[in-house]
Amino acid sequence: MNPDTNHGLFDYFVGLGIPESTAVYLNFGTLFLMMLILAFLVNFILWRILRVVSTRMARSTKTNFDDFLITNKVPRKLAHIIPLIIILEMLPWVFRDFEYALTISTKTVLIIAVVLVIRIAKSVLLSIRDYLKGLPRFRDKPIDSFIQVFMIFAWLAGIMTIFAIITDTTIWKFLTALGAASAVILLIFKDTILGLVASIQVSANDMVRIGDWISFDKYGADGDVIEINLATVKVQNWDKTITTIPTYALISDSFKNWRGMQDSGGRRIKRAVILKQDSVHFLNQNEIEKLKDIALIKNYLTDRNEKINQYNEERNVDKSLMINGRNLTNLGVFRKYVETYLENHSAVNKEMTMMTRQLQPTPQGIPLEIYVFSKDKRWQNYEFIMADIFDHLISAVPYFGLEIFELPSSMQFGKADNGKVIPESAY
Repeated sequence: MNPDTNHGLFDYFVGLGIPESTAVYLNFGTLFLMMLILAFLVNFILWRILRVVSTRMARSTKTNFDDFLITNKVPRKLAHIIPLIIILEMLPWVFRDFEYALTISTKTVLIIAVVLVIRIAKSVLLSIRDYLKGLPRFRDKPIDSFIQVFMIFAWLAGIMTIFAIITDTTIWKFLTALGAASAVILLIFKDTILGLVASIQVSANDMVRIGDWISFDKYGADGDVIEINLATVKVQNWDKTITTIPTYALISDSFKNWRGMQDSGGRRIKRAVILKQDSVHFLNQNEIEKLKDIALIKNYLTDRNEKINQYNEERNVDKSLMINGRNLTNLGVFRKYVETYLENHSAVNKEMTMMTRQLQPTPQGIPLEIYVFSKDKRWQNYEFIMADIFDHLISAVPYFGLEIFELPSSMQFGKADNGKVIPESAY
């Protein structure tokens, strides 16, 4: 088809007795409809061809990247390129009699082309994201943040191109005008810019990965990171609720990442048993002999008691008072029992720190803290191991003449009277 055909169609309408003013619009309408039909048919044929070809290629290749390209409709969007080129080439022919509308139509098609290119780029980036997330080494990386960064730059470039098309100016003039309004732009896009910087720093410094367990008290977050993007980080808490945290908060505020624990050889158990101070005393020989019945500390007591007796005899220590010379205490023996018990516990990691220590006395008593690491880091098993250890230790305390502190209950403030409890206030 050529411009002569255009006039031939116009002459045909005039030859039918149609006024020239009307024939012009009939000519335009007919050509415009023919252009749309041609573009639609080309688009349909290309889409069918690309769909068949891409599907066969996806089935024949070992990689699944092409599968993601099809899922994100890359071939379908590529099929729109040729029809747009056809429309762009036909516009001068269709709008030959409407010069004032040709410029507007051409700019509109160019703007649509820019948007189409951006959409194709987005689909390709999404395909890359889906492909990388399937690889073990990229599964925990904030791929979404990088995709969003690329898309921001793509849209900025697209907007500048559209502006240049509409105003018939160059992109450099647009950038010059943009620099004058940079302060306003920075204010409007403050969160986006902060999120961009934070995403880069989080990724570069490997601060957080998808799947990490983090605790962020300021935002009430305590759970696994399920998504990292440009603006927010989503955390699924242990109660299955979702907490959204601004990405820039990860570099501006303090939070706890439990990845180090998960990558280590154990999970820390750090808990204390508070013992009454007035239950601590020196052990006499009868008590020592009785405690030798406890298998875990029998050898320790035998060896230790012999050395203490030898020390006291060599120095002729007066043992009429227990405070004289060297002595064993029930608290010291119990502490040794706890250490031996933990050393023989199958669920405790012997290659990591193991410690039983006294903390500073409090008004409630003497805290005896157990500081060890369990081999199993899974939450449910970890809680079971910790409970198993303290079930045993709490039950073992009375064998050493010690008492555990606890606040008195209402039952202890009353007196039994015919099976009834009389509150303290009645006395």
